[in-house]
Amino acid sequence: MTQLTMKDKIGYGLGDTACGFVWQATMFLLAYFYTDVFGLSAGIMGTLFLVSRVLDAVTDPLMGLLVDRTRTRHGQFRPFLLWGAIPFGIVCVLTFYTPDFSAQGKIIYACVTYILLTLVYTFVNVPYCAMPGVITADPKERHALQSWRFFLAAAGSLAISGIALPLVSIIGKGNEQVGYFGAMCVLGLSGVVLLYVCFFTTKERYTFEVQPGSSVAKDLKLLLGNTQWRIMCAFKMMATCSNVVRGGATLYFVKYVMDHPEMATQFLLYGSLATMFGSLCSSRLLGRFDRVTAFKWIIVAYSLISLLIFVTPAEHIALIFALNILFLFVFNTTTPLQWLMASDVVDYEESRSGRRLDGLVFSTYLFSLKIGLAIGGAVVGWILAYVNYSASSSVQPVEVLTTIKILFCVVPVVLYAGMFIMLSFYKLTDARVEAISQQLIKHRAAQGEVVPDAATAASH
Repeated sequence: MTQLTMKDKIGYGLGDTACGFVWQATMFLLAYFYTDVFGLSAGIMGTLFLVSRVLDAVTDPLMGLLVDRTRTRHGQFRPFLLWGAIPFGIVCVLTFYTPDFSAQGKIIYACVTYILLTLVYTFVNVPYCAMPGVITADPKERHALQSWRFFLAAAGSLAISGIALPLVSIIGKGNEQVGYFGAMCVLGLSGVVLLYVCFFTTKERYTFEVQPGSSVAKDLKLLLGNTQWRIMCAFKMMATCSNVVRGGATLYFVKYVMDHPEMATQFLLYGSLATMFGSLCSSRLLGRFDRVTAFKWIIVAYSLISLLIFVTPAEHIALIFALNILFLFVFNTTTPLQWLMASDVVDYEESRSGRRLDGLVFSTYLFSLKIGLAIGGAVVGWILAYVNYSASSSVQPVEVLTTIKILFCVVPVVLYAGMFIMLSFYKLTDARVEAISQQLIKHRAAQGEVVPDAATAASH
């Protein structure tokens, strides 16, 4: 098995730092930006998040099929980082620009730029997420790789929470429209640079020939018949939806429930630090246990913490901060495990049918993620609209404050319960994954289907 170096882990992880600029900005800032800065109503904002996902039903699987059929001198996955870096940065910036248009013009502009953002994110993120399978075949090394990935992805979150809002203030000088655009110019350019760094520092150690007899219909039929793939997709949709509902309600929670809008940066910053170290500690804390069993216990733990936040009086600011930090640390010890599920399903499908579908599995996994993103964003927007939330009111009615607390603390717990149930049917335990890995290594060696990189051939 290939022993990964720190260069491998950090280089790969920096790619998700770049992607994290978009993901975290979408989750934490975009709902607030659209309603309180850009000028969309909460209902239109929620509908935009949902409708834009319809396009992903086509583009995500198509991207996966394209990745599975791509072979270049730079590899199968890395070229998409090279090709997509600059469009990624440009569209990220344009999404947070507020044009001087009519109300209808703004809605059209928001729709176009948000859809472009999801498309360019797909173009970069599908191949990026599928790369671990060609970086290493060792399940434990993949866990370590994903831990570093999400530690550095949280650095993207840290940039959003600790840098973005101060940049908005510094650049905008009281004008939030100018401030958000300027802040995302800085972060968008940084994202482009980091994607190039990821491209030049990662190595695809394994190559798989394009398999003969492949077709879109056959590949999709195989996945639809894969029970573990279906469970994985449902699980990821609920996990992402819970994240987006909680993340989308965060600024509202700090501004109105805690009644300390000036603490928003600190609240996001400390949460991002907890996220970083939770991800980094994942392989060390959970690597000694069966991943499925550990995941179920962790779900119970962070569900209880979330409910504790709900019953904590708003004036107990320090306690809310502490519970939020604890929640995010515990929650993010399982984030690398979520992405290991996709790698495990790729190997499981190969052992089951003989077909390796990295791109298609990860693209459908990301599609599930985006469905969760859309539903979560829509839920926040629609529920706030239902209780007549108004951005122009500095003091919100009691029913609005209660609704924000429920969105932040209780709705996610309902989704965590669904995740727990899904894991009860998930069969890719540590023992089974290791057995599949060994089986595939022997089969590939016998068939000559895998060509190790010359630098690592000696270790196989």
